[in-house]
Amino acid sequence: MESPFIYVVDDEPGIAMLCERVLSRAGYRVATETNPRNAVEYFEDHPIDLLLVDIRMPEVDGFEVIQHAQRWQPDAATLIMTGHGTVDTAIRALRQGVDGLILKPFKQGAELVDAVKLAFADNQKKRDAARTQALRPLFAVTEAMLSEIRRAPLLDLIIKALIAQVNCSQAACYQKPKDAKEYSRLAAKGIYESDSLLELISRAGDSDSPILINASGPGDQALKTLLADLGLVSAILAPVHHPSLHTIFYAARGKEELPFRESDLEMFQILARQAATALENSRLYAEQLEYVRQLEASQKALIQAEKMAAVGRLSASIAHELNNPLQAVQNCLHLAGREDLPEEKRREYFDLARTELERLMITARRMLDFYRPNASTQTQVNLADMLDYVLSLMSKQLSEAKVNVLKDIRDDLPLVSAVGSQIQQVFINLILNAADAMAPGGGDLRITARMCEGGVELFFQDSGRGVSLDAQGNVFEPFFSTKDGGTGLGLTVSYNIITAHGGSLELLPDRAPGACFRIILPTGGTQ
Repeated sequence: MESPFIYVVDDEPGIAMLCERVLSRAGYRVATETNPRNAVEYFEDHPIDLLLVDIRMPEVDGFEVIQHAQRWQPDAATLIMTGHGTVDTAIRALRQGVDGLILKPFKQGAELVDAVKLAFADNQKKRDAARTQALRPLFAVTEAMLSEIRRAPLLDLIIKALIAQVNCSQAACYQKPKDAKEYSRLAAKGIYESDSLLELISRAGDSDSPILINASGPGDQALKTLLADLGLVSAILAPVHHPSLHTIFYAARGKEELPFRESDLEMFQILARQAATALENSRLYAEQLEYVRQLEASQKALIQAEKMAAVGRLSASIAHELNNPLQAVQNCLHLAGREDLPEEKRREYFDLARTELERLMITARRMLDFYRPNASTQTQVNLADMLDYVLSLMSKQLSEAKVNVLKDIRDDLPLVSAVGSQIQQVFINLILNAADAMAPGGGDLRITARMCEGGVELFFQDSGRGVSLDAQGNVFEPFFSTKDGGTGLGLTVSYNIITAHGGSLELLPDRAPGACFRIILPTGGTQ
């Protein structure tokens, strides 16, 4: 690490040479000047770490030299030396931000070295305090930026934060994809875009480090020329490179403003990194939001396509279910209209036509139940009593089918809000399906009812042949049936009824032997 550079200004050559010798031995880099006017010009092009200056000098006093040094190099430490130390001199030095004072003549070289070390330490404390003071509001600004995910408000917030935190009149944010040639402006305030500004942005993009440019003082002459073309006194550019995007944050001060300091550069760099992170979060959020929108659009399209396909399947099924009895009726009426047939035969054809018409009416009624499952008023229903009623109603039919009913129903089942006749219809459909599945040999039907979270859970488990894997996904579709002569609407209507009550009806897989249907009914009824 390079040793600190000390610039000594004293109109007495002997004192200047003494300071140079003592400080050089202490390991510092030292330059001296006996003409204070030359010192003023020196500050514009040469960076220094500490100014050691005499107070009383002809033409230009030490305080005026300090003023010029603080203008061009505000972060440099300052140590004054005088042979006429007074209280007034000390007070003025403190007001001007001087970091130390030493009286001439020095008793020994160590006294000067100690004074320089104290000046450096005091200057560092001041800079740390200023940095801490500046960082406090930065935390709130950073939190606000990272919590904003909308791009336009975020960019406005970033520009306002840049201007407020480094106290400047101009700020902008530029960005380009990794493979693009030119930067595009995302947001700005107070700037006039020109070729010189775009050249500054381009040069900053080629750098991995932030750039501080002051019109006067040390620095790259080409960059200072661009700054002069823009009519500015100072500018900061902070590049932030991500794998896919390059972002440049820019802040500038006009000629009527003071130049930026190193502390401003540090503050700006921190703010730029946080702003770049916020922009990246906003970009990723926008991408995810667009992905979700596309996914939702795709899902809507799939649902619509499935609806249309379902309508097509339903229409075909309805046409098939209606066409078969209608054709039978037509044939029977045609045959009954033949005059060469005996009266008994014609009556038989009329009876067949009447049977097919009744079948047609039953199908139409079940279709209406399918579309209007919840047309009645709900009341408080005791499911245990309803199951007992349904089983007693069907006892003869179950006995003839050799079905042995095993009940496991808790006595403390809560009442549920439901349309009693519709729930009764569901129970009848499930019990009949179980009896048909166990025909002709019969078997066991186990009915279980118990409380579950928020409602009542019922299981209908038979010991029949079960439902094949291929058919399990279609059992609730309209007109799908695995038994001869079935309409395929019983389970569909039951599913609609339970769903309309805010519950669920499902076929549980892997519950051999036989099939197991589970009903969940909420105590509150329709949701």
